[in-house]
Amino acid sequence: MPENVLLAPPEHVMVRCENLVKIYKTDEIEVMALQGLDLTVERGELMGIVGSSGSGKSTLLNMLGGLDKPSAGTIFVDGKDLLKFGDKELISYMRDTVGFVWQNNARNLIPYLTAVQNVELPMLLKGIKTRRERAEQLLDMVGLSARKNSLLGQMSGGEQQRVAIAIALANNPRMLLADEPTGAVDTKTAALVLEVFKRLNRELGVTIIIVTHDVNLSKSIDRVVSIRDGKTATEMIRKTEIASLGDLSEMKDEPAGEELAVLDRAGRLQIPKEYLSALGIKGGDKVRVELEENGITIRPRE
Repeated sequence: MPENVLLAPPEHVMVRCENLVKIYKTDEIEVMALQGLDLTVERGELMGIVGSSGSGKSTLLNMLGGLDKPSAGTIFVDGKDLLKFGDKELISYMRDTVGFVWQNNARNLIPYLTAVQNVELPMLLKGIKTRRERAEQLLDMVGLSARKNSLLGQMSGGEQQRVAIAIALANNPRMLLADEPTGAVDTKTAALVLEVFKRLNRELGVTIIIVTHDVNLSKSIDRVVSIRDGKTATEMIRKTEIASLGDLSEMKDEPAGEELAVLDRAGRLQIPKEYLSALGIKGGDKVRVELEENGITIRPRE
């Protein structure tokens, strides 16, 4: 088989990104938002993506949503190569395969429509005849049956965000993307919104990817990927996922999860800055890398 032929990932993989690069250029500057990012998301998984401002997480989300394209690399979603999509295929993908929940409710909701009318709108554009029944069902799933006839100005921020989630699910997408979905609400409401995501993930089996700055929110998700400098740097795997491999009773005294550094395909490893600072190592320094019986050690050069 020719080396340049790309094979779709196996059925259980919903998202596979390899060596994603994104460069934004203007007349005066060039910004590299992604620098060879790799990511795999299992079908039906709920995962979080964290990172500082400018780390590339929102750029990644826009690519997964079909709103942007990488400068280099590969990106498969639901077994399809997004880089091969024409305009019609891309429109179909954004309408049927992926749903988007934005932090800014103005991008999700039309203020002069009721909650149920907002949820009906994507189905109206698609020509679905049973849209009222499905809209009411989705509002019930997010706990807003009693608010279905309310306008935007009559709902709280948390209620508006839950309506936005229902809208994103209107056309029964296989993947839901949420960009800072709790950024404009208080801690109690944020926890409620997360519970809605968890319930939908559990009951509908939809793959959900949440980009967040909220530390408390990320602590409640079983798998959290950290992006640093445009690359996948570390993953936090929660105890609930680790425990599936053994007996929970044997893990009572262990931490809530373990943080795993991600080794990219070229063998590169991003070491947390606090580790390097503790050893007095700065970026660009030469270090000693030694193979030992049970692992690899990195030491400052003497």
